[in-house]
Amino acid sequence: LMALGIPIMIGMLINALYNLVDAYFIGGLGESQMGAISIAFPLGQVVVGLGLMFGNGAASYLSRLLGRGDREAASKVASTALYSSVCIGAVIIIGTAIFLKPILTMLGATDTIMPYALSYGRIYVISCIFNVFNVTMNNIVASEGAAKTTMCALLLGAVLNIGLDPIFIYTLDMGVAGAAIATAISQMASTLVYLIYALQKKSAFTFSIKEFCPSKQIITEILKIGIPTLTFQLLTSLSIAFINREANIYGDAVIAGITSMGTLVVFGFLKGFQPIAGFSYGAKKFDRLREAIKTSILWSTIFCVVVGLTIALFSTQIISQFTEGNTEMISVGQKSLMANGFSFFVFGFYTVYSSLFLALGKGTAGFVLGACRQGICFVPIILLLPSFWGINGILYAQPIADVISAIVTVFMALHLHKELATTKEH
Repeated sequence: LMALGIPIMIGMLINALYNLVDAYFIGGLGESQMGAISIAFPLGQVVVGLGLMFGNGAASYLSRLLGRGDREAASKVASTALYSSVCIGAVIIIGTAIFLKPILTMLGATDTIMPYALSYGRIYVISCIFNVFNVTMNNIVASEGAAKTTMCALLLGAVLNIGLDPIFIYTLDMGVAGAAIATAISQMASTLVYLIYALQKKSAFTFSIKEFCPSKQIITEILKIGIPTLTFQLLTSLSIAFINREANIYGDAVIAGITSMGTLVVFGFLKGFQPIAGFSYGAKKFDRLREAIKTSILWSTIFCVVVGLTIALFSTQIISQFTEGNTEMISVGQKSLMANGFSFFVFGFYTVYSSLFLALGKGTAGFVLGACRQGICFVPIILLLPSFWGINGILYAQPIADVISAIVTVFMALHLHKELATTKEH
């Protein structure tokens, strides 16, 4: 867990600075520019979801295949996932670019925000093709335990983005378009890391076009896990869009960026847990699997409690760093961060089992649990609660959904452990 989880965790933590850095530098341009980033963000999440669908769907299957020692089948799965994601991603990106303005309107862009959203979105959406490749490779490479390669790709992209943002936004006076260009160059750099890794043949997989084999079995195995992952990503985008439409509050992107720092660290650590779970399950080493589950829950929960407390206790100081005297944003942001901080306590426990079901190839259970936090629980709450509770209904929708999701996880976890005990006996 340390060898596989920590490098990816570090990479994803630094990578999470993408949105925060954009929010920090663009915050100095004005409220409309800040709103443009918040509006355009879900578009990237949808496209990234495509990479996750093929990448995470393949990763689960790849870990189990490697656990069984079937490398030939694993190469076919890896190649099929990579080429499929890039081709379908290109089609979706072209369609999004053509209909960008009506899509941004649907996501809640106002007349004042629209010019900046278009300026940022045109570049950002096209650059997402590199992100599709990176996310797919990220998952495939992590499935074979090459955590350091993933960390290097994420680190290079994030550090470049942090360095290029002020140059393009202020020095070259390109505004929000400069932020999008900085992100595009950073994504290209990450792509280069993965290409070098593949071309130097350090991977267990060949990534050859000859290995591209979209057979019914391979596609079914990928989509069985990939579709729940994509659904989770789409629901994340939907939840952000709902919040944008319910309350046009300056600083939504900042709130999302700060809380995503913690969630991405957990996701990064559990990227190391997933191949261990998949390998152990494929090799029928159930004692090792149970030990990995217990250790992952313990460590992720300790982290979530520490981060949650920090966010909650220092919410005013944190949000004040992203605005100059905007008392409304500070007040709203402080409430939101405090509520999200306390509910973050249960995020580690929830995410361990959400990841585990997918790693074991249990698509239906993974789908239900993955959809809980930002879909099944969140959507009804965000649609109904504001009409009764006003702005508080928006601020506390996600924390309430988090707690309900954690309760659902307890029941699903008990059922899974009974099933694993029965399988071991047989």
